[in-house]
Amino acid sequence: MKDKFLTVLALALGALIFSVPLFAHHGDAAFDTTAKKITMKGTVTAWIWANPHCLLQFDVLDDNGQTAHWVAETTAPPSLINRGWTNKSLKPGDQVTITVLPVKNGKPVGRLVSVVFPDGQKLPRGNAQE
Repeated sequence: MKDKFLTVLALALGALIFSVPLFAHHGDAAFDTTAKKITMKGTVTAWIWANPHCLLQFDVLDDNGQTAHWVAETTAPPSLINRGWTNKSLKPGDQVTITVLPVKNGKPVGRLVSVVFPDGQKLPRGNAQE
């Protein structure tokens, strides 16, 4: 009986230890939550519909006329489906206005806040609070 208890206890502790990094993964540590959100016009290059996060890749012309290749993460597909998104919501070549919460290190990466099409159609909130 004691051996069975110790085995169950060891398995429970092991599961707890290995699950802690999963919670840390969903934090905001990489994102500059004190900065203003960045809104920019860009061209969609890829819409990656996958777990654990969907990714929007897009190109933006900077003030010098150089192309910056951005990546914005969203939540998982099931969460986006509940907000009206699909794997066909965006396609390469779409011209969009994108708002992101930038990362702290200044790279062209962020958490997607909103996407607006030229006709004014707005996809519901992608992840970060508006």
